[in-house]
Amino acid sequence: MKRSLVLLLLIASLASAQQPAPPRVIEISAKRFEYAPNVVTLKAGETVTIRLSSLDRAHGLLVKPLGIDLDADHGSPDEVTITPKVTGHFPAICDHYCGMGHGNMKMTFVVK
Repeated sequence: MKRSLVLLLLIASLASAQQPAPPRVIEISAKRFEYAPNVVTLKAGETVTIRLSSLDRAHGLLVKPLGIDLDADHGSPDEVTITPKVTGHFPAICDHYCGMGHGNMKMTFVVK
């Protein structure tokens, strides 16, 4: 009985130790004509989830080198989980036309 309990506890601890931690979630909000935050810093090799929420209308977030292509509408966020492999500065743009200031709606991802 005692041996079975020890074995059961050992199996339970091994199972919980092997569960990977959920990725860190980076929340980004978009509204005419800005992102908040407008700079996001990531670590190369760290898995993160990028979640885009819109505060007013449809917006996109496109960063091709990092594999980010999100589309969010007011009340309908979008997300993607990535693991950046290369370091550098990566510009992000809104790829949904949102008015006259649309061309200035930019942000930067920094991977260290």
